[in-house]
Amino acid sequence: MKMTEIDIPLSNVTLKGNLVVDVDTIGIVIFSHGSGSSRFSPRNNYVANLFQKHHIGTLLFDLLTEQEDEIYENRFNIDLLVSRLIEVTEWLSKNNLTKKYPLAYFGASTGAASALRAAAYFGDQIKAVVSRGGRPDLALSSLHLVKSPTLLIVGQLDFPVVLMNKEAYDELQTTKEMKIIPGATHLFEESGKLTEVAEIAVEWYIKYFSAPI
Repeated sequence: MKMTEIDIPLSNVTLKGNLVVDVDTIGIVIFSHGSGSSRFSPRNNYVANLFQKHHIGTLLFDLLTEQEDEIYENRFNIDLLVSRLIEVTEWLSKNNLTKKYPLAYFGASTGAASALRAAAYFGDQIKAVVSRGGRPDLALSSLHLVKSPTLLIVGQLDFPVVLMNKEAYDELQTTKEMKIIPGATHLFEESGKLTEVAEIAVEWYIKYFSAPI
């Protein structure tokens, strides 16, 4: 698969993104990263590369411009990040290169809240959502509206986030699953753990890219 650097024109800014699709792509996963991260996140790029080996296209993009990211508070402005993710999703669904593909979200850390709120907005247009070490509890008020099959992946040793995910899991009213990765901490830095996350996510996407919600 070949990576293409793209500009994504939104209503008031243009965001930078890295898009990977090919003729065999079965769907595109849009990454919504956590605070202070970017399209160059080593962890997200590692996961994206594993997705691509299974013919899953990926879009990693900067939710904030360089100037916006210099304002620390913007990184935690969930309303702003959700609106950006919604606009990017709409752009993908209309762009000639990408509009034929089904779409899904992969949210990490606070990005999981943005992904779930955007999924609630789009209904069955988003085929699946995966949260990696995410904060879905930051989207509690929207979780009952999510129709997309949702997979929450948490490290066993990430104790407070496990509890936050259990709280969110109870609020979800769609097809859902929660996977706790033994011996893993918040960033899944332990040997083989991030690969395990990616493999579980791949199974989820393959299952739901081809299934009606």
